[in-house]
Amino acid sequence: MEEIAYIVHPLVVSLAGALLGALFFAYVRWQTQIGGLYTSIIVGAIAGVAGATLLTAPLAYCMFRSDQNSEDIIVGWIMVILGLMLTLNIGSTFLWRFFRGQRLLPRGDFTPGAFRGRFRFLYAGAVLSPTILVLIFFVYLPMFDTLRFSTFLARFGAPRTRFICVSNFSRMLGDLDYQSNIFLSFALAFGIIIIAMSLALLIATMLNQPIRGANLYRTLLIWPYAISPVVTGSIFGLMFGTESGIVNRVLDLLFDVKVPWLVTIPAAQFSVVLASVWNVIGFNILFYTAGLQTIPKDLLESASIDGASAWQRFARITFPLLSPFTFFLIVTNTIYAFFDTFGLIFVLTRGGPTESTFTAMYRVYVTGILASDIGKSTAQSLILFLIVVGITIFQFRVGQRRVQYGNY
Repeated sequence: MEEIAYIVHPLVVSLAGALLGALFFAYVRWQTQIGGLYTSIIVGAIAGVAGATLLTAPLAYCMFRSDQNSEDIIVGWIMVILGLMLTLNIGSTFLWRFFRGQRLLPRGDFTPGAFRGRFRFLYAGAVLSPTILVLIFFVYLPMFDTLRFSTFLARFGAPRTRFICVSNFSRMLGDLDYQSNIFLSFALAFGIIIIAMSLALLIATMLNQPIRGANLYRTLLIWPYAISPVVTGSIFGLMFGTESGIVNRVLDLLFDVKVPWLVTIPAAQFSVVLASVWNVIGFNILFYTAGLQTIPKDLLESASIDGASAWQRFARITFPLLSPFTFFLIVTNTIYAFFDTFGLIFVLTRGGPTESTFTAMYRVYVTGILASDIGKSTAQSLILFLIVVGITIFQFRVGQRRVQYGNY
């Protein structure tokens, strides 16, 4: 039997995880002064070993074998770090709850509709079984297939596949085209979020004024969100056509100018941002309008009597009290900008001109469907998923500290 040689032995990976976990738990214990030091170190070492092997052990530590290149080893250590971040976070939460004498899992209160008795779990399982089956067959199994295909060299129509470890991921480390797609995704997302939320807050503030027909205006401004991104792309494709588009016809009549909206690089990118903003702005207006209606009017009137200007009332009272809505909209707009703009780009620009609107999500479609490279496409989708999850976690960790909840 041929012996497998490792550049980095699996035992070294486990020991590194145990050391990092023990050091992390010891540091947290020193910061909080809760619980015993030795208990924290032991639990941290166990969590560290679990995290270091969580993603690497199912692949038999193939990324650390001697026949793998340096990029595969880098991807392997990234997987170790991701596993450690997950297990150490979960482990620390359970450990500190245990030291404080709290329940490891929160206990829900009994409500009139709750199941009771010896067979309550059986009853609850029977009621939840349709939902569980849908999740298994339409969410979890496809997710497992995505993870599996990302480690294979697989193509549409090819009867055979070959296991290539993490080569689909490591090849993207030096792929400048893919890196530019990621950068473009961030740039477009930033533009969509800033413009859509700023305009939505301005419009919602105007709609919150006592004017006639306010309900009609709110309905007309919110309805674009009911339109799918594909239909939005079709509408803006008709509007921004170079020769037959209504926008260029108006510009030609007024200023004798025709803008090549969809065939030049800056204009095409601006068109994607503008169409995305129009598609999502109704959703933002809806929540900002609801948020503005929860702000007590007597608070604003008191500030006005004290001599605060309209801008001071907005900056120091209105906007801080809208922070829960702003935080929620930042998260949802980020997800929209990275994922839901695919249909709009597919119809409006097809990734052109010269790949200037090739976002990371559109690259997944081109690689998987047009190039028939399923393995590489699934790896790209997982990287995009991890990026959005990382952004969301960062937003929760940083942004939620500035969010003011509670009664006003």
